[in-house]
Amino acid sequence: MDIKGLIVGLGNPGEAYRDTRHNVGFMVVDAVLDEIAAKPYRRQTKLPSPAEFDLWAVSLPRVRGDFLLAKPYTYMNLSGRAVARICMENGVKPENVLVIHDEMDLPFGRLKAKLGGGTAGHNGLASIVSELGSERFLRLRVGIGRPPERGQVTEWVLAPFSSEEAQRLPDVLVTARDALPLFFTPGGKGLSQAQQALHAFDVSFSDPDNEKSSE
Repeated sequence: MDIKGLIVGLGNPGEAYRDTRHNVGFMVVDAVLDEIAAKPYRRQTKLPSPAEFDLWAVSLPRVRGDFLLAKPYTYMNLSGRAVARICMENGVKPENVLVIHDEMDLPFGRLKAKLGGGTAGHNGLASIVSELGSERFLRLRVGIGRPPERGQVTEWVLAPFSSEEAQRLPDVLVTARDALPLFFTPGGKGLSQAQQALHAFDVSFSDPDNEKSSE
């Protein structure tokens, strides 16, 4: 199998967390799998995996080769354990890893792409940096905004999207899903192409108190 990279959606396992903001990475992975299932010419193979993650080999549009697609089930704070194991067992380098995660420093309805950088207090990213020994992996940051009051971070990320957000969420997931092949465009221009596509997307609400953006 010609593995070109690893795409990881972050979240927490279990029905209680399924629709929460913290699980938007899982939701993007599900959007990828749903699209492939509807198109028989696309490849999708569920790979044998331990209890700590689910793993698929999939094809992406306009990109040659196969990609690993993963959901870590180690809970958010230990996501790096699953990511590091997948990378080690499949020979994937950190720079070929793309992590999809929720981002409070972006308002809901915004998407950003970057390579490397800090973790901004995101425990899943911190775990991956620690286990990989590198921060130079790709990130697709899915905005969830900040809670209306300080000190409510845990409650915010572990709560479901609001009814208004839920109406716009499918557009967010589809846009994130469709940008994934861009990250792996040959010729070294993948990140810039993904940034052009994602940074132009905006279905955010006009809330001046929720417009902090970390580039």
